[in-house]
Amino acid sequence: MPKNPQTNPQPDAGPVLPRRRALALLAGALTLSARPALASDVRAGAFAFEKPEGGTLPLEAYAGRPILVVNTATACGYAGQFTGLQGLWTRFGDRGLTVIAVPSPDFGNQEPLDGVAIAEAARKNHGVTFPVTAKTHVRGPNAHPFYRWAAAEKPGSTPNWNFHKYLIDRDGSLIGAFPSNVEPSDPRIVTAIANALPAA
Repeated sequence: MPKNPQTNPQPDAGPVLPRRRALALLAGALTLSARPALASDVRAGAFAFEKPEGGTLPLEAYAGRPILVVNTATACGYAGQFTGLQGLWTRFGDRGLTVIAVPSPDFGNQEPLDGVAIAEAARKNHGVTFPVTAKTHVRGPNAHPFYRWAAAEKPGSTPNWNFHKYLIDRDGSLIGAFPSNVEPSDPRIVTAIANALPAA
């Protein structure tokens, strides 16, 4: 004969569910708090770009040096900034700055060239001597891992057009982001680079 639940009450399970819920919430909170820490543990040196002539350009090769990474396009109205970027490279290269151009078709498809023709056009038209990578996506689902990392590090400062600039510190952390309309010679960029360089 089945037992009468009123005469044989089971232990009250009421507190168990709140405890489980509390543990689940605590685990979720710990996971969320860990995410920024994990993101900040990643450094730019973890990434590499393809070279137009073949092979890769690993950012770890520039460990201990600040890097200015700029998504470029040779047919863009901002293409004159190549000259300003070359000026930064000339001015600060001996002190450790690296400038890297990352040609991208993502904004108005204003990079019509491919392969080594992009670097050759930048050299011929603007005197560029700093590294130029292969054509690369910098936004959307096909964005290069460096740009996905940078977007996570500075979500409000992602590229909206060609010639967006990211400044990487000597320890590989992302310390600055400058939109397309900020010229390379702008005091904000020059000061940020100077502060990132070793003392003269």
